[in-house]
Amino acid sequence: QVQLVESGGGLVQPGGSLRLSCAASGIIFSIYRMGWYRQAPGKQRVLVATVTSGGSTNYAESVKGRFTISRDNAKNTVYLQMNSLKPEDTAVYYCNADGPPIAPGPYWGQGTQVTVSS
Repeated sequence: QVQLVESGGGLVQPGGSLRLSCAASGIIFSIYRMGWYRQAPGKQRVLVATVTSGGSTNYAESVKGRFTISRDNAKNTVYLQMNSLKPEDTAVYYCNADGPPIAPGPYWGQGTQVTVSS
């Protein structure tokens, strides 16, 4: 059974930092592109950042220079370090695993709430 379990969300003041984690099980983690998406109330789910199996990263323009995605294949975990948080970063953050065409998926986590407010 495939599971993606996010953690690390919470309430933080503007300008603060959080680190999200997503622990994966049931997949060959190293071959999957891993990503973080977010969905604000009343809006569509959008890409935040991805990291390929080879370690290449991609970011939404709105988070470039503030967020960093990384992965630890030994721990089957992907991280999202979020710095200089803004109120507009408030959303539910979802972990995503998207494999090569021969692999099953994609898969989603259950989401973790991030609220940026004073």
